[in-house]
Amino acid sequence: KVRKSENRELWEDGDPTLKGSKYLWLYREGNLPEKHRDRFAALQALHLKTGRAYALKEALADLWDYQSPGWARKYWVRWYFWATHSRLRPMIEVARMVQNHLAGVMNFFAHRITNAVAEGLNSKIATIQKMAYGFRNKGHFRTAVLFRCGGLQLYPRTHPEPG
Repeated sequence: KVRKSENRELWEDGDPTLKGSKYLWLYREGNLPEKHRDRFAALQALHLKTGRAYALKEALADLWDYQSPGWARKYWVRWYFWATHSRLRPMIEVARMVQNHLAGVMNFFAHRITNAVAEGLNSKIATIQKMAYGFRNKGHFRTAVLFRCGGLQLYPRTHPEPG
């Protein structure tokens, strides 16, 4: 949102600086392809709002490297202060949203467990539902979900293969 609004402001002034840079800002710092590094460095040197938002994004990603809940919380407090004083409305909104769910976020550091498996299963079920364009009844849908997510075989082997 920061890049989009800043790009709009620059275009109104006749400045195409951010044109075509959308995907550059989505790369993590270490994953930026060599062919884009010069342009990205030039954009960062301009000290745009988008560059500040990128720095905040990269810094927040470093939160997940902490092993201790205490150190993670200290890092979060510093990052939250930085984000809420950045004068970037979208970043302030993100910081407040995460702050509202901070207890759940901090649970990750205590248990090192995410809900990724549940999210993956939900995605698979949603795909099954889309593929069928709706089922006649809940029983058919349940059967399809159990079949796809349960690892069942359409033609199960009844006898072991010789050899």
